[in-house]
Amino acid sequence: MRVIGIDPGYDRVGIAIVDKPEGLSPDEHVKNGEKETLVYSECCTTSSTDDIYKRLLQVGQHIRDVIAKYKPDILAMETLFITKNQKTAMHVSEARGIIAYEAGLYGLPIFEYSPPQIKAAVTGDGHCDKRAIIKMIPLLISISDTKRHDDEYDAIAVALTCLASHSSTVHLSIAR
Repeated sequence: MRVIGIDPGYDRVGIAIVDKPEGLSPDEHVKNGEKETLVYSECCTTSSTDDIYKRLLQVGQHIRDVIAKYKPDILAMETLFITKNQKTAMHVSEARGIIAYEAGLYGLPIFEYSPPQIKAAVTGDGHCDKRAIIKMIPLLISISDTKRHDDEYDAIAVALTCLASHSSTVHLSIAR
């Protein structure tokens, strides 16, 4: 199963493509020591000098290109974290809508996870800090030592949460 994990935004969007080995139950997967594999990750950025509509267009086009290239089975996205800045929250919400639209064009089921759900799935502690997530990810997934932006780690964590939350039954239910 292939998941595209998204840490949504309009300034920076974390994107990760994660593969889970096929044909093994979750217990066999762990027993055999097989890890999920990071196929691709990046932090897509837009220019702060562009207006919000151009930035949203860029996010949508980029997500579309990544989906077309890597052909994921599922899109997993972090839910909106409400900040005190209402303008930022609205723009992130708009970006989430664009991302959901692009997933819909490809018939991808969308799963959403809150920050505490992601933290708990990756570290076992729903209140941990970002350092704990970054430290845990290489233990859970085959990943190179390449330096990554925090948004990429967040996207990887979202994809891993999806794979942990939805075993092979999800894969069987996907219809394109």
